[in-house]
Amino acid sequence: MGHGIYATGRSATGIPTGRLAVWWVIGSEIVIFGGLIAAYLMNRFLHGSWAEEAALTNTLIGGINTFWLLTSSYFVVLAHAAAERRDAKETRKWIWWTIALGGCFMVFKSYEYYIEISHGKTLFTNNFWSFYYVATGLHGFHVVCGMVIMGIIAENDVKKERNWHRVENIGLYWHFVDVVWIFLFPLLYIAK
Repeated sequence: MGHGIYATGRSATGIPTGRLAVWWVIGSEIVIFGGLIAAYLMNRFLHGSWAEEAALTNTLIGGINTFWLLTSSYFVVLAHAAAERRDAKETRKWIWWTIALGGCFMVFKSYEYYIEISHGKTLFTNNFWSFYYVATGLHGFHVVCGMVIMGIIAENDVKKERNWHRVENIGLYWHFVDVVWIFLFPLLYIAK
């Protein structure tokens, strides 16, 4: 067998292939979310009614969700630092705290959806609410995917004290998910 056939090896760039793959995923996600945000901004500027609809979003829940995600980003940094020290117990603890806060985000988002839908603001109410549900739903899907992958890494890799680099890789993904929310929160909740 030749050298360099394993996915964990170094690529021609000198960047570990796992990290390079995560950056490729993030690059493609930037295109998706960048397109959504650009479409939002164009519609927001062209249709004054969007500001009136945005005023109906629940800023308190959006703010609390922002707190959950920013805190979870800090926890994933602590998980990475513990992984660098090869401290499996601390790494797993911080990964599970990150997952817990991601879960808080999803519970609050689900409750927010329940409130909005019960007040007649659905995917089909108008273009603003269609965008709102698509953008926040897509973001929520990414949160859930990150939580699942972190759980797998915590229990399949860190617990067995192997593949420590995966903690950094999922951390990069998680930070991207948080940055997307940092764009969505002011656009959907604050900019009235």
